[in-house]
Amino acid sequence: MKKTTGTDRSITSRWRPQTRAVRAGTWRSEHGETSEALFLNSGYTYESAASVAARFAGEEVGMTYSRLQNPTVAMLEERIAAMESAEACRVQASGMAAMTAALLCQVKTGDHVVAGRAAFGSCRWLVDNLLPKFGIETTVIDARDNAAWEAAVRPNTKVFFFETPANPTMDIVDLEFVCGLARSRGITSVVDNAFATSALQRPLEFGADVVAYSATKLMDGQGRVLAGAVCASQDWIDNVLLPFQRNTGPNLSPFNAWVVLKGLETLSLRADRQSRNALEVGRFLEGRVPRMLHPGLESFSQHNLAMRQMEACGPIFSVVLDGGREQAHALLDALELIDISNNIGDAKSLACHPASTTHANMGAEARDEMGVEEGMLRFNIGLEDPRDLIEDLDQALVRAGL
Repeated sequence: MKKTTGTDRSITSRWRPQTRAVRAGTWRSEHGETSEALFLNSGYTYESAASVAARFAGEEVGMTYSRLQNPTVAMLEERIAAMESAEACRVQASGMAAMTAALLCQVKTGDHVVAGRAAFGSCRWLVDNLLPKFGIETTVIDARDNAAWEAAVRPNTKVFFFETPANPTMDIVDLEFVCGLARSRGITSVVDNAFATSALQRPLEFGADVVAYSATKLMDGQGRVLAGAVCASQDWIDNVLLPFQRNTGPNLSPFNAWVVLKGLETLSLRADRQSRNALEVGRFLEGRVPRMLHPGLESFSQHNLAMRQMEACGPIFSVVLDGGREQAHALLDALELIDISNNIGDAKSLACHPASTTHANMGAEARDEMGVEEGMLRFNIGLEDPRDLIEDLDQALVRAGL
């Protein structure tokens, strides 16, 4: 494989974000293909026994096994790292594989983790159920409250873990303050940036140590494959994450990596258009529903903070209806254009009822704690004409009694 200017950091560092999303991390074979090559292989051959021994000893550059390296996967890792302005990236089989690896690779029995209470249901399961099984203490706080982060710190606190915006309440975390606090106390901050991606928000610029993704969402953006990613310093990736990943195997397939590479080429365009569409639809809904949770709207309590951290607020927002689950389900059932689906980041508009889907297994008490109400609906606004989406929502609202 011949590396191109897309792999030279002295060059890619001068490129702007959209150029990196299209060109960074590109390798080419002797055929000179324009699209990244897809390498569907698990193993590699070697010219000699000495060569393979040197590779396994780290003395010779080259591939050894696709659980460790694959050319297509490596191209995706280089591209995501460049887009994030991170030193390194490792991709995983799914977003939850990325979150799990980012946490378990660095904590042990007796350590303490502080996490934001508003989070994707499976992320809360990690904090509430998995970590305690290994003797890792956890404290869940209102991540919007800077004082709560300070109050939660203990001598054994090793990690801050949070989403911003959070799923599905859209809570915004003050990145500069929380990540700065973590660094001042020797704590590693892990930020789930899936709702925004580097196209709209770059947590490393605000002092985050680790940024984790479900690349299934906006990065792919068309509902095709599962993928995850973790970005951090080269030292952290090589010496903290990689030993865990090498030996537990949550690796991304080359085909899925190739699909995400194609998605990244249009990420900026999609994120910008979907953000504008979501803002237009959100302004319509603001006057029709009891409560609107959209960071891009001036009425949102954390609007100013969101605008300081984000270039745009993305395609996702939530609404809360007074009629509880019955009215929320009625609205979903009345939709004709927007699909009922628990996915997000898709180019198609989607809607779901978190309390009965993504957060169903948490239990009512935990949902109440994090603000996931029975009348809440989460929307992902796609690339359709927003006027068609508004017309669909208008008729659905009427049929649901709103």
